[in-house]
Amino acid sequence: MAWVYLLLAIVIEVIGTTAMKLSNGLQELGPSIVVITCYVISVGFLTLAVRTIDVSIAYALWSAIGMTLITVIGILYFGESSSAMKIGSIAVIALGVVGLHLSERLGS
Repeated sequence: MAWVYLLLAIVIEVIGTTAMKLSNGLQELGPSIVVITCYVISVGFLTLAVRTIDVSIAYALWSAIGMTLITVIGILYFGESSSAMKIGSIAVIALGVVGLHLSERLGS
């Protein structure tokens, strides 16, 4: 169940971060409420996930997957720039998360 909590935490955090962009610096009431609500719920699910999953793994996945999804949303939905450097940097972060997960499994 911890992995379900982590997945929910990631999805809700991505919704909250997307709403952050739409809130115009917390100037728009609706998106601002979504930001605050999503972050509270996301951290709640993350807290439930770390009961079982190592906090180093859970937080790395939460932040890396969330960041990757937000980057894709930024590029596709908000028209943000994309470059080989941006994509490569995300790939390096993703590899780091995979390395953390593998280190846990291999006991290193």
